[in-house]
Amino acid sequence: MFNGVFMYLCIWASIYYYEIEDIIPLSLSGTITILVGFIIYHSAKAYHVSSGMTKRDGYLIVTFGWVLMAFSGSLPYIISGTIPEFTSAVFETISGYSTTGASVLNDIESVNKDILLWRSLTQWIGGMGIIVLTVAILPILGIGGMQLFVAEAPGISPDKLQPRIKETARRLWIIYVSLTAIELVLLMLGGFNFFDALNHSFTTMATGGFSTHNSSAVEFSPYIQYVLIVFMFLAGMNFTLTYFGVHGKIRKVWENEEFRLYTLMIAVVTTVLTAVVYNSGWANGDLEKTFRDVLFQTISIITTTGFVSADYTLWPHFAVMIIFMLMFVGASAGSTAGGVKIVRHIILVKNAFLSFKRQLHPKAIIPVRLNGKSVNESVVYNVLAFMMVYILIYTLGVVTLAALGVDFITSLGAVATSLGNIGPGFGLVGPMDNFSNLSQPVKWVLSFFMLIGRLELFTVLMLFTPFFWRRIH
Repeated sequence: MFNGVFMYLCIWASIYYYEIEDIIPLSLSGTITILVGFIIYHSAKAYHVSSGMTKRDGYLIVTFGWVLMAFSGSLPYIISGTIPEFTSAVFETISGYSTTGASVLNDIESVNKDILLWRSLTQWIGGMGIIVLTVAILPILGIGGMQLFVAEAPGISPDKLQPRIKETARRLWIIYVSLTAIELVLLMLGGFNFFDALNHSFTTMATGGFSTHNSSAVEFSPYIQYVLIVFMFLAGMNFTLTYFGVHGKIRKVWENEEFRLYTLMIAVVTTVLTAVVYNSGWANGDLEKTFRDVLFQTISIITTTGFVSADYTLWPHFAVMIIFMLMFVGASAGSTAGGVKIVRHIILVKNAFLSFKRQLHPKAIIPVRLNGKSVNESVVYNVLAFMMVYILIYTLGVVTLAALGVDFITSLGAVATSLGNIGPGFGLVGPMDNFSNLSQPVKWVLSFFMLIGRLELFTVLMLFTPFFWRRIH
């Protein structure tokens, strides 16, 4: 129902920009979506579905909730005729909600502004909206939100700012909306009109990467690009750390190991790649532009935003390899970014080094420590399992795409960018291309990867295990 209301909100753009032909498609899409939500809500209430909800129910609700959102969110594209093909419309919608940013639109600038606004809103909703709104609104409806939060929250286990999850959701939403509003103002000060500033604010804070321009951020001014860099960085931070930073607890922010590595990694990669790319003669020897392009692409890929300021596939092979490796990093847990998340890499590396120590002292209890605290052994096992499954799924995805006739380089890039919710890849889906030329089966496969990547693999894959459906007596 909330999703349907957002569709209605896009009608102001139809009226303001004289795109009257889209009023009926948006109204019809919103009405259908609200009606379906109304029926589901009252059916559940009539049968007391909310009583005694288990963790198993939470996984089902989150997964099928996202599937329903994807189908309903595709209605404005289909009914308006912007993307009449069902498969492509669903692909674009899942790419929006999962904040992937992969697109099938060849000429974005020719698309009506009201539809472009809806397209950007899907990312803004998906970035933080569904996560927090689910845990904020469902308790009000009499449904416990904790099971859903566990299933949908990004990262391992985000810190709770307050004991009550509803209060946590409210504060995270305030940060999210406030940063979006600040970016909107700064972009307009840089010469963006209100429409472009609004859309890019939505998709930056969601780490989504949908742009209203065909060339993404390539032709933007240095000021605009630097503003996007700053807010991509903020969107890739753990939002609880942002909350502490706003309240002056800077020391608490810097003491966080994940934040320090996040910052250090961006600084080191940018420094190294700037030297490599500059020496290749990029930007005709313009050091500032080379630095800006490298910094922009480094942050864009790490935070899984996917904005493009340069064709990184034209950089030296070493730089291209680093960009590919960054697709498997991800930003901070508790951010709107997709991907593996840096905290998992920290735990993985620490556990690997401690394995040597345990070999020397087999009877000693040597726990993995994060931010000075011992990490529960079950969390370490979950991280190891997640990484193994991530690599396995990625490998199977590449093989599947190759079997469907996609060339090897494109398969490597398409699966990496879909599973990591990044956007641009390599080959036929590189930064200057899109996903429109892929076959329908390939689009469905990549849509599935975008969904499981956004929901942290296990939430969806759990449903494919026999023991999930087996009742324990």
